[in-house]
Amino acid sequence: MGYLAGARWTAWGGRKRIEAKQIRNLRHLVEKARRDSPLFRRLYADLRPSDEIELQDLPVTRKLDLMREFDDWLTIRSLPLEKVREHLRDISNVGVPISDVAVFQTSGTSGEPAIIVLPSSFVEYYYGIMMARFERYHWRLIRDVRKLGVRVTITGGNGHFAGNGFHKLVRRLNPALAKGLGLTFIEAEQPIDRLVEKLNAIPNVAWIVTYPSMLSILVREKEAGRLRIAPALFSTGGETLTDELRMRVGRAFPSLTYGIADFYGSTECLALSFTCSHGRKHVNEDWVILEAVDDEMRPVPDGTLSETVLLTVLANEVQPFIRYDLGDCVRFDVDACPCGSPFRSFQVEGRQATLVRVGDVTLSPLVFDLEHDHAQRVQLVQTGERDFELRIQLADDAVAGEVFAEVIEAVKRVFRDNGLEEVSVRASQAPPEFTASGKFHEVLPLRGAQPRA
Repeated sequence: MGYLAGARWTAWGGRKRIEAKQIRNLRHLVEKARRDSPLFRRLYADLRPSDEIELQDLPVTRKLDLMREFDDWLTIRSLPLEKVREHLRDISNVGVPISDVAVFQTSGTSGEPAIIVLPSSFVEYYYGIMMARFERYHWRLIRDVRKLGVRVTITGGNGHFAGNGFHKLVRRLNPALAKGLGLTFIEAEQPIDRLVEKLNAIPNVAWIVTYPSMLSILVREKEAGRLRIAPALFSTGGETLTDELRMRVGRAFPSLTYGIADFYGSTECLALSFTCSHGRKHVNEDWVILEAVDDEMRPVPDGTLSETVLLTVLANEVQPFIRYDLGDCVRFDVDACPCGSPFRSFQVEGRQATLVRVGDVTLSPLVFDLEHDHAQRVQLVQTGERDFELRIQLADDAVAGEVFAEVIEAVKRVFRDNGLEEVSVRASQAPPEFTASGKFHEVLPLRGAQPRA
């Protein structure tokens, strides 16, 4: 309730009050980091006093550097890295606190996985701040959807990841809240026919929370007549939701009274932003700082696509994320949002780590059409600068040679259209792979390519 009341009071004060709250929270976090984190004490040793600090005074931080000094990074001394890793090795510990904090890990899509430590107050922050941003539209949506049936989350179930672990944590800390939210979990990694069978067996599926890549699979199953559910709402996050997929979902699921709510967050900050009644993403700026910057870490003007984005989480004093290079490409909107919110809105274009680079040509994974009527999953994997392999999970009645040949030709056509002639694309017998958190990326760029300085 404290976070909810404070957040509403801040919003009512407009930009002036938001910016004042943000700088107070930043200076408080910097002072805490300086005092209790040996790593930040060294990083900030030559900076001016905390009560005079400005955001641009602070150095940029990166995942690999922070993880290398994990034991000195935290502001608590009771959680060394080896103790965390021992906890994470046991899958039964998903959602189980350790030393009064919750521990998750990222999927490592863009390289080394990060270990994320959240204090108990972060659960209060998460629900308080999100409720504070609700409009009448959101309250009506939740009320109506709960009357229609149950909420189903489809994410990775084979690790300590936020999609699964946070819900288990909430069930452990507040069973009544979890029951009220109607949480049902389905693992994304299982075969599609089994996943569809489980969804069809659940009476009154009203709301599905998942990744856009899984949503595209559900659309195909619905179009084919195998999936029979009729949800009123989809919530997506963790990947880029394209306009094309949004329209296709709308055609396949006429039951979607409330459409698709596309959220933007990360394991480092689950409540990074909120989506308003007009579908725009707004930063929770009183507790989060999001900087759109170029490749030299300089701010880019609103309306300009960033090279990356720097994240500062003001609600986590245990593991300071301050000017943390998140790797996403965003564009802040120039115009005010019709919803009237004083919080800045932005668009997410994707991650640098998902781009395919062949020589001097850079391609978005969205340019590849990897669907096929006789394939359940298709994955293009870059194995060298000009070498790719195709992995396909075939439908039961498919002829492998024909499917591979047709998809390979479609992929080569994309390369030719972009001036790339000498590119090798070969069939692979390896199965398509998921990230550790259960995401499925149709295109996997060359690992380790173009490392960020």
